[in-house]
Amino acid sequence: MRAIVLDTETTGFEPAEGHRIVEIGAIELFNHLPTGQSFHQYLNPERAMPKEAFEVHGLGDDFLRNQPRFAEIATAFLEFIGSEAPLIIHNAAFDMKFLNAELVWAGLPQLAPERALDTLLIARRRFPGSPASLDALCRRFGIDNSSREKHGALLDSEILAEVYLELIGGRQPDFGLAPAATPQNGAPAQTDWHPRPRPAPLPPLLTAEELSAHEAFVEKLGKAALWRYSS
Repeated sequence: MRAIVLDTETTGFEPAEGHRIVEIGAIELFNHLPTGQSFHQYLNPERAMPKEAFEVHGLGDDFLRNQPRFAEIATAFLEFIGSEAPLIIHNAAFDMKFLNAELVWAGLPQLAPERALDTLLIARRRFPGSPASLDALCRRFGIDNSSREKHGALLDSEILAEVYLELIGGRQPDFGLAPAATPQNGAPAQTDWHPRPRPAPLPPLLTAEELSAHEAFVEKLGKAALWRYSS
């Protein structure tokens, strides 16, 4: 199955207030794994970059005014994402409203809302009450995001692809239950692929305060507490 992990950077929060996209980054997944194909483009927003947006993205007016406008790259972008592939986006409502505003301004059809798969909502369902930002999910899953000093659309898409794989259960989300692919002659496909062990264990999710609180709770239960014994 083909899917696109996508991120945008913008001059502000509302296209209705004249804010525009300044960067698009997208990478292609096939059967949940990156294929190496990507789309990346800086854009001329045709307006000054607000100071707060510059501090987040590090993109200045001198650089952006020499970039193409969205309408000039819209066809290439639509060709890359295709017409059916799910769009995996963190906080999808934000990116989709900007993409559809840009498409309207370019005189092109909008993207169907149902194409968006929001990893923010997935994370909130899996970990209710826990932080669900991209940085927080990287910490939870032990994903290195040390190069993320500034928000960048392509880098964030690459990081989000790793987060998405963890959210759906790792690199084998179907647990091997999907039918094996077969070549054109109908014979079962042969593969030597095996899942690789995780290079480093995930860090414990319990904090020192939580461990201390648990020990205090067990102490109150007395010497016969089940937690005092290990199997």
